[in-house]
Amino acid sequence: MTETARGEATISCATTIRRGHMTKILDWHSKDLAVRDRFASWYDTMSRAHVHAWLTTKHPASFDASARVFDLGGLQFSVMSHHRLEVSRPAKLVRQSDPEVFQLHLLLGGAGGITQGGRDAGLHAGQFLIIDSSRPYQGWRGTEDDPAEALLVQFPRAALGLRSDMVGRLVAAPFTVRHGITAVLAGHLKHLAENADGLTARDAQAVGAVTLDLIAAACADRFEDTTVLSPESRRQALLSSVHDFIRRRLGDPDLTPETIAAAHQISVRQLYKIFQEQGVTVAAWIRRCRLERCHRDLADPRLRSRPIQSIAARWGFTDAGTFSRAFRAAYGMSPRDHRNLAAGDRPSSRPDHL
Repeated sequence: MTETARGEATISCATTIRRGHMTKILDWHSKDLAVRDRFASWYDTMSRAHVHAWLTTKHPASFDASARVFDLGGLQFSVMSHHRLEVSRPAKLVRQSDPEVFQLHLLLGGAGGITQGGRDAGLHAGQFLIIDSSRPYQGWRGTEDDPAEALLVQFPRAALGLRSDMVGRLVAAPFTVRHGITAVLAGHLKHLAENADGLTARDAQAVGAVTLDLIAAACADRFEDTTVLSPESRRQALLSSVHDFIRRRLGDPDLTPETIAAAHQISVRQLYKIFQEQGVTVAAWIRRCRLERCHRDLADPRLRSRPIQSIAARWGFTDAGTFSRAFRAAYGMSPRDHRNLAAGDRPSSRPDHL
């Protein structure tokens, strides 16, 4: 890259950094730039936002990409999309600068490949990949017609809580999202991608800690040895797994503490205890999640013609009166008034009905 191109890229990038959100440190879109500046700006921006590496593309004139980067207090979370890229971090760059971090990639779309630590692996959508900044690597991701979409978590190696040699065995060894802790981790990262914009700095600290615990648990699962986890990581991984189990079964009116505990091979007493530590009961948390889904669906214009009780039943409320009272207690209005307000209508003058 020439000095002129690098200067233009820096200026262009600066206009995309948003200060309104305490956790967001970058919001970059190639469409905001002139075509001639797009790849140069991406190169410069990604080199500063992530581990420095050499990036190339065969068709810079048609290069299209976007990236959102968030600071989660000790780790960095990125949502990325880009056309075909080749990446190389040779030993020379490692010697010049090594932040000693791991990168966990979750590929959502497209394909790629990586060579590091003596391994040469392909990568496809629905797989995780761990890269070590302290080891040279090279790879590629995306095509000219099929851009890659990925979520990336960058964090200090020391923060993981696993021995470096154990994580080293996972470097450049893709593993697939499946039932269990890897599905919980994938779901957590996808949910985070949708909601990170609204996080406060305080929220970000808590979410970052949970994210690290889940990554550690997913790595331990690969070794089939949860004893390498700290007690706090094990507790958080269990809680996240329970939360995921409940969210996927909110429509089941027979969802009970007994079925939840049995699915996780723990006692009902232990289940109550982990929720008690969160300051909420199991039943209250299930009700809160169900109400949130109903609240969302009632405001969805695409579901305007669906009866309110049908939406309530979809999320596990079998009794109309119970649902109406719970909704009013949570949101200060009836389900009907919430739907009307979301549609721009006046609140109903009728008594407290669905």
